[in-house]
Amino acid sequence: MQQPRQDPFGWIDEEARRRERAGLVRVLRPREADVGGDGAPLDLAGNDYLGLTRHPEVISAAGAAAARWGAGATGSRLVTGTTALHTALECELARFCGFEAALVFSSGYAANLAAVTALAAHRDGLVVSDAANHASLVDGCRLSRAETAVVPHADPGAVRKTLAAHPGRRSLVVTDSVFSVDGDAAPLTALARVCREAGAALLVDDAHGLGVLGDGGRGAPHAAGLAGAADTVATVTLSKSLGSQGGAVLGPARVVEHLVNTARTFIFDTGLAPAAAGAALAALRLLEREPGRAARAREIAAALHEALTTAGLAVARPDAAVVSVRAPSPGAALRWAADCREAGLLVGCFRPPSVPDGVSRLRLTARADLTDRQVAAAVRTVLRTAPADVWATARSSVVHCAE
Repeated sequence: MQQPRQDPFGWIDEEARRRERAGLVRVLRPREADVGGDGAPLDLAGNDYLGLTRHPEVISAAGAAAARWGAGATGSRLVTGTTALHTALECELARFCGFEAALVFSSGYAANLAAVTALAAHRDGLVVSDAANHASLVDGCRLSRAETAVVPHADPGAVRKTLAAHPGRRSLVVTDSVFSVDGDAAPLTALARVCREAGAALLVDDAHGLGVLGDGGRGAPHAAGLAGAADTVATVTLSKSLGSQGGAVLGPARVVEHLVNTARTFIFDTGLAPAAAGAALAALRLLEREPGRAARAREIAAALHEALTTAGLAVARPDAAVVSVRAPSPGAALRWAADCREAGLLVGCFRPPSVPDGVSRLRLTARADLTDRQVAAAVRTVLRTAPADVWATARSSVVHCAE
């Protein structure tokens, strides 16, 4: 007698029910094409820190690149996927950020996977990773197959102890420069000192630092005096401050050459689309012409933090452009974000497993092109829609922002 057929994906239904009970269901919501225009929602959810993704020069450069080189790269970077735009972008990124060389990837995620796996893949390799690192760094550690030691967040002392416990091993210390959940900055100077004491290399993911930190937005490694150091490698994304798409690894020329020859996400992935490369190059040149955009993004983040904190919300102090507001539960965070969206404000909603400490948050991202009036309106919306149980002080203490 034939046995009844089992449903090979039946377990997915129980997983879906579990997520729904925990308030962790994620859905895709197509955004409007004219976000930022008159009558459109105010966007403090995306990562367009410098307001360049809709800048006429950036859009024009993307169109011109597509018209000249085609819609896609047509192949991997080692086959047909490298254009003059890719080469120019790599040269100008390296020069702007202060590194010897750069290598462009199809995404920041791919850049992190490449850097970690190519630099840590060794039978005696050791990776020391901050507990709050981005998922792409975590995945890079797993794929490298090196021994990985996860250390407490932003704790150079813990890094020192871990390296001291593994003398003589080929070691790589991995950290975000600015952590995407709370927006706090890593102690890069102290970490570099610890690495040099132990002869370890330092890899810094500067996705949230490029364009916001450092002289004219040159990034956190540049601000810490680590740009161009022989023992330091940085990764960046082109999809945040530069308003485009893609990622890059910056570092010594020999590191970049090693990646070209060994990094699987470089060798086997289709190259970054020419339009994205052209847009990123135009944005980089614009930032170099208008360095005040970096300071303006930090100024707006500080203003958001001050207003929301004064009103009584629990807000992490931003070291760059990420402003994190704590919520009492995943469900409350989801409702709060939905109420903000209904009121015309787009904010990020971070819930487990995206938050390493399990605490749900709203995340607001400062943009250099926001006006003071827009900042005040955003604050009013967050305060007006806040659930009753998020308040650290009485509602009567709310400071009303000026129109």
